[in-house]
Amino acid sequence: MNSVFDCPILDLPVVHDQNGKISVLENNQNIPFDIKRVYYLYDVPYAAERGGHAHYELEQFVVAACGSFSFILDDGINKREVFLNSPQKALHIKPGIWREMKDFSGGSICLVLASHEYTETDYIRNYEDFIKYVQNDSSDS
Repeated sequence: MNSVFDCPILDLPVVHDQNGKISVLENNQNIPFDIKRVYYLYDVPYAAERGGHAHYELEQFVVAACGSFSFILDDGINKREVFLNSPQKALHIKPGIWREMKDFSGGSICLVLASHEYTETDYIRNYEDFIKYVQNDSSDS
């Protein structure tokens, strides 16, 4: 089972010249999985919260492409808050981590690169079910 401490914030490669910057993310190069889905959140209203779920198998790389927002990561034992505000950083969220998002700045864009295509059966959407899953998984170890 993964812990919130297994979800690092990674520095992305940046190429910079007088015309701007570019960061490149590539399958199995600087992302340790094949990207199967890309989506982004934007126009999130002030004080809105997103997330509120975990995944059995899905991994994600999350980038604050514009603006800022916070993640609350929860492994059923530990909680950790992560603030993203740079397109040069990515949060790698491992499977089995409950996540909630909050504090979106105006104009923020949250870019998500996912290891799997959308499958509803991969979601744990109820926190009590998540805690049962974590407890069962840890008792199997």
